[in-house]
Amino acid sequence: MLISLIVPCYNEEEALPFLYDAVCKVASDESSYDFEFIMIDDGSRDRTLEVIKGLRGKDDRVKFISFSRNFGKEAAMYAGLQKSKGDLVAILDADMQDPPSLIPDMIRSIENDEADIVAARRVSREGEPRIRSFFARKFYKIINRMIEVEIADGARDFRLMKRKVVDAILSVSERQRFSKGIFAWVGFRTKWIEHKNVERVAGETKWSFWKLFKYAVDGIVSFTVAPLRFATYAGFFFATAGFVYLIYYFIRAIILRIYNDVPGYPSLLCFILFIGGLILMALGMLGEYIGRTFIEVKQRPVYIAAEEETDA
Repeated sequence: MLISLIVPCYNEEEALPFLYDAVCKVASDESSYDFEFIMIDDGSRDRTLEVIKGLRGKDDRVKFISFSRNFGKEAAMYAGLQKSKGDLVAILDADMQDPPSLIPDMIRSIENDEADIVAARRVSREGEPRIRSFFARKFYKIINRMIEVEIADGARDFRLMKRKVVDAILSVSERQRFSKGIFAWVGFRTKWIEHKNVERVAGETKWSFWKLFKYAVDGIVSFTVAPLRFATYAGFFFATAGFVYLIYYFIRAIILRIYNDVPGYPSLLCFILFIGGLILMALGMLGEYIGRTFIEVKQRPVYIAAEEETDA
């Protein structure tokens, strides 16, 4: 039985040797299985591709795809899943924050038919900036209230899957992908393996606050129309409030003949600015969905490979 290990790489020349040694140890311990290591160079600007080619030169289990530019981790995972041939397929990060030492436990769970997917879930965020941890937890709470499936708090992309699960994921053909949502959406029996946060073995994180924010927006927009409903509800609320105020003003000024000598321009200006802000926010939400539709209908490929060696 073949196990495919997919490793997205972006500027990971320092971490890759550590990862390679770790997955080789797993392959040695699990000698009843054959392994292939599919490394995806996501348009790295350092020597990542050279390191991968060096590993390929001494170990034919190493396969690689090199993108023509940086398409992002989602595209790298999709490419790896497309090229994988294993009966079991795992995705893990190159920085060792997804501990390869968990793979044997994942294999045992699959062997015992406990699940179709065995996924890693981080239960602590020690060593991570507090502000980042705070927003990450809030993101999971917000998105789980909006979408029809549940994404576990602390869920990682690190998971071992049966081939039927991989085929189901690949059948989801959208181009702007949010894999955590797709993993949940396709269903199947999932077992979670919990682990504490692990620091990067080398190099620096590629996830800035802005990239994480954009990723969160992509996740929400990909799996729910709740923001559009919110805009609809807000519009209905303020339209109703305006109608009630109009009746109140009519009764006060026309029937009771009570007039306000104070013009009230500051409060009126604040109200107009507030309503204008809501309108712009609603237009922005609508624009997100229209923009995604625009990108999807063009049917551009998820990635473009400049170089590839995936054959034994």
